[in-house]
Amino acid sequence: MEQDMGGGAGGYPQEVIDLVNDPKYFGRMNDCEASSYLKGPCDDAMEFYLVIQQERIVGIKYYAEGCCATRACAAMAAKLADGKTIKEALLISAGEIIARLKGLPADHLHCSILSVSTLYRAIADYLLKTEGAS
Repeated sequence: MEQDMGGGAGGYPQEVIDLVNDPKYFGRMNDCEASSYLKGPCDDAMEFYLVIQQERIVGIKYYAEGCCATRACAAMAAKLADGKTIKEALLISAGEIIARLKGLPADHLHCSILSVSTLYRAIADYLLKTEGAS
């Protein structure tokens, strides 16, 4: 499923546009271990879904409704978290998202915070479920 980067996509490198249009990370999961949903101050919404085995993220999907910056940040967060341990994924920062995107407009820096916050919330959902089970 290709997402429309819409207006403003011209500021992003082709690799970022390709990442956003790559269906590998985009979509929802019904059989995940953890999930999260956050709505940003700009009314953009983001979801993350995680499959975790032996404390490692082995499956990750995002779903985002909003501007191309929101979708780009979510896609980059998913790419960076894929295959990482829980502890490694918790080290992903908004600054790293901004650096990797190479073109995030200054008035959309909050989208990077939304992406890592939503990712962290999904990880917290997993940790709370596993702590409650032990």
